[in-house]
Amino acid sequence: MKKSILVMAFLSVLGACGPNDNLAGDWVQPVPGMEEQIQGIRIEKDGKTQSINMHTLVYEKWERQGDSLILSGKSIGNGQTLEFADKMTIKELTPERLVLESVDGMQIYRRPAADEKF
Repeated sequence: MKKSILVMAFLSVLGACGPNDNLAGDWVQPVPGMEEQIQGIRIEKDGKTQSINMHTLVYEKWERQGDSLILSGKSIGNGQTLEFADKMTIKELTPERLVLESVDGMQIYRRPAADEKF
């Protein structure tokens, strides 16, 4: 029994830290000030990414470096388009929850429900 628990704990840690962890998919959060709406990130396995309901922040690519997630793309607004790369620390990653920390603070995302529209 003890051996099974140790093996499961090891596999859990190994899975959480490996390059093939479960970052791919949709991650959403409430829009600040409009909590009935959602925004977020679609992370694809091939290194591409898209914004969800954020028309002025256009994500294009992502990269994982250890415990860091780097999202890059274009910020569109006020007649300007600026390229950016945001590096965030992955504080928590589970099948249902993603917590990222940057200089701007913590961002908490969740997986959307299968029937959730956005």
